[in-house]
Amino acid sequence: MPQVFPTKANLMSTKKSLELARLGYDLMDRKRNILVREMMGLIDEAKAVQESIGTVYEKAYAALRKASLTLGDCSRFAEAIPVSDDLKIDYRSVMGVEIPTVEVSEQVTDVSSFGFFQTNSDFDEACALFSKVKILTARLAEIENSVCRLADAVKKTQKRSNALSNIMIPRFEVTVKYITDALEEKEREDFSRLKITKKNKDNKKGI
Repeated sequence: MPQVFPTKANLMSTKKSLELARLGYDLMDRKRNILVREMMGLIDEAKAVQESIGTVYEKAYAALRKASLTLGDCSRFAEAIPVSDDLKIDYRSVMGVEIPTVEVSEQVTDVSSFGFFQTNSDFDEACALFSKVKILTARLAEIENSVCRLADAVKKTQKRSNALSNIMIPRFEVTVKYITDALEEKEREDFSRLKITKKNKDNKKGI
């Protein structure tokens, strides 16, 4: 039994709360659907990027092996390549969920850093392929982080949606019915009392 006094004011207040709860449920449901669609799209893209990374890595290591056969140990050339600092991270909002956007420059490694005459085309190809791997890895990291954030948001949204649907809305509905029934019963009692009072007055006038 709802712990609320059955008055018209409480009935209006509870109906308003019920209306807001239903509106909140609809909004939560829409938000969850949008987040799920965004997440599923990113998951599909992640699969494609993972396949590309595997292919590019295979080609890059094959080129590096060919370069090692002709140049020997290539680590001395790799150490001459400057450390990349062109990674930029920003954020965009999807239904209030902040997900990252990662940007990496697509500039090819400057061969002048390790010299034209000491290396060959196989090493240049390996550098170019590993640069591509860097870009794909950054994109994959962006997608996987976004998917994790979206999945967490979907879980929280679903939890709130379930609370509204299974707890709050039924509770308000029961309270509205309880107050409505109590007020109707009171109106019937008042009507019956008035009829009796009127009948008693009529009887007295007849005497």
